[in-house]
Amino acid sequence: MTVSPVQVVPFGTRAKPATIPIPRDRADAHRIASNAPLRVLGIDPGLRITGYGCIEVHGGATTLIEAGVFRFGRALTRGERDDAESRAGDVHAVSSRLVELDRDFRVVLDRLRPDLVAVEALFAHYKHPATAIVMGHARGVLLLAIRQMGMQLMELKPTMVKKSISGNGLAKKPQVQAAVKSFLGLDVLPEPSDMADALAVAICASRRTG
Repeated sequence: MTVSPVQVVPFGTRAKPATIPIPRDRADAHRIASNAPLRVLGIDPGLRITGYGCIEVHGGATTLIEAGVFRFGRALTRGERDDAESRAGDVHAVSSRLVELDRDFRVVLDRLRPDLVAVEALFAHYKHPATAIVMGHARGVLLLAIRQMGMQLMELKPTMVKKSISGNGLAKKPQVQAAVKSFLGLDVLPEPSDMADALAVAICASRRTG
C-alpha cells in the first residue's frame, strides 16, 4: 500500500466569541489569577484522518484559534480493515503513517503551544477489533508526543464529549458539527467531521478544567 504524505489542512474561519463558564481548579489558579487565557487543543485520533482543534478561553469567551486535519491516503475497505493486522504490507504502511503522524503532530504542538491537550478516548466496536488495534497505535503516538513535550493531558470519553457539546451522549456526527458551528459562531459547518469532533473535545475539556 502506498502511503500518501500527511496533509495538515487548517480551518481558516475564525470564530465569534462564545460565552461559557470556566470552572476553576488548583492547577489553573495561577492562570485565572493573572487573567491569562487558557489555550486548549482537542484531538480526534485516527490513522487515516486525525482531527485537531485549538480554542482559547479568556474572560468567559471562547475563540477558535486553528483547526484542521492530518490527512493520509485512501480509506481501507472493510475487508482490509478487518484483516489489517495479518497483512505484512499493511503493517509497514501503518508504521510509516505513525512516523508521519508523530512528526507533523509535534510541529503543530510546537506552533500552537497549548496549555492543555485533550484527546478523545478509544472507542471500538466488537465487530472490528483490528480497527481498535490500529487506533490504539495512533493514540499511543499522540500521547507520547504530548508527554515528551511536557504538556498537560486530558483524556475524554466520546459520550462525555457529545453530551457536553450537544446535550446528547449518543449524538451523531452531523449533530456534533451543528453544535460546534453554533457554539463557536462559525459561518459554515466545520468539515470534515473529524475536525468538528476535535473542536468538541477541546470545548468539553475547557469546561471540565477544574
